[in-house]
Amino acid sequence: MNIDAFRTEHDLLGDLPVPRNAYYGIQTLRALDNFKLSGVSLSEYPNFVSALAMVKLAAADANHELNCLSTEKHTAITKACRQLIEGKHHDQFVVDMIQGGAGTSTNMNANEVIANLGLESMGKDKGEYQFLHPNNDVNMAQSTNDAYPTAIRVGLLLGQNDLHLSLENLIQALAAKGDEFSSLLKMGRTQLQDAVPMTLGQEFHAFANNLREDLALFKKLDSDLFTPVNLGGTAIGTGINADPRYQGIAVKRLAAISGHPITAATDLVEATSDMGSFVLFSGLLKRLMTKLSKISNDLRLLSSGPRTGINEINLPARQPGSSIMPGKVNPVIPEAVNQIAFEIIGHDLSVTMAAEAGQLQLNVMEPLIAWKMFDSVRLATRGMDMLRELCIEGITANEARCRELMENSIGIVTALNPYIGYENSSRIAKKALTTGCGVLELIREENLIDEELLADILKPEHMIAPRSVTKKTAKL
Repeated sequence: MNIDAFRTEHDLLGDLPVPRNAYYGIQTLRALDNFKLSGVSLSEYPNFVSALAMVKLAAADANHELNCLSTEKHTAITKACRQLIEGKHHDQFVVDMIQGGAGTSTNMNANEVIANLGLESMGKDKGEYQFLHPNNDVNMAQSTNDAYPTAIRVGLLLGQNDLHLSLENLIQALAAKGDEFSSLLKMGRTQLQDAVPMTLGQEFHAFANNLREDLALFKKLDSDLFTPVNLGGTAIGTGINADPRYQGIAVKRLAAISGHPITAATDLVEATSDMGSFVLFSGLLKRLMTKLSKISNDLRLLSSGPRTGINEINLPARQPGSSIMPGKVNPVIPEAVNQIAFEIIGHDLSVTMAAEAGQLQLNVMEPLIAWKMFDSVRLATRGMDMLRELCIEGITANEARCRELMENSIGIVTALNPYIGYENSSRIAKKALTTGCGVLELIREENLIDEELLADILKPEHMIAPRSVTKKTAKL
């Protein structure tokens, strides 16, 4: 080992050599050695790193205002936090997302990076903590137990606009397809069997409106869930080691720094241990992804074939579909969305179990909650963008195929039922099934409805919406 490439740092367990160019310190290094688990580090989630810096900056501002932190130290911490908020030095957040200690390793990773960045701006060497200390200065008036969950909430708030925008854009793309296909008649299906006619436009508008409900819920609940924070509660919510005025100042500063209406939780003891907001938000994500998976299933069915399936729509061809079957193209984008959905649904169970596993005044499973929440948001956002850009916007319809399937379907007899009666309808349906003839062909053969009325019944606008029925011209 080249000793010149390392600096020695000390903690309560002893000394360790830390890479000289690293902004993290000894406690981060111990976490690196201890937790080689997911292979996913804090740096994978920029909003989380930025949120940690925002919390530290708000705390430093409060401590400086209360004359607990010198101007020199406050200036150094501010410069360091601002760099992190701007996206710099995120590679120094190296701790695994899964870790013991209820997030202490994450908190100390932030404290050490900020301290060493601050020391650098003060003209000091990394590790000269007598001038700016990770615990005494950067972590002043804080505990992991209030700084860490506050940062998770702020990080999720920072990502909500991207999530909302991806969902809104997907809804608009589906609605646009609904408008494009508004006059294209096809057969609707229930239980994978022919049902009654509809338009392809109605099908796509239903997809859009189905997701629009979720967008409204996200916009309504996101801020309510994550703006109340327990910052200032320190270890268990009692505020030990913090000035009585600290919480009010720090929370106000965090709101200003983050750009979100952060408020102090009503009961800090309760807020320190309760993970209910994460359970609810995770449930909303699960609901959204369940819907997206169902829509993806429908797209795969509607485009199936192309020669031997439903083949009412064409999905954009994105890649060859087989290493052995020439000409085969698979619905790879909806398939990927299905898999994202399954992953997020699994994340929801992890979040639920981790929230339940809290004991007494703290939930030590918060690192798993943080990882699954940030990963779910990232996957959902990327998945919706992928589905819109690489699939929905390029969908085309096979109009002739849609009409062929509708006109040859037994299900079209349902539209004629009010005019020829249930008994005639059942008989015609059975005859069509046994003979292979079309329903309209048999109706005409038996002269059950005159051509003028039949043409009127079969108008698209009459097939797909409620309509008053006049039977006097039907030949019952």
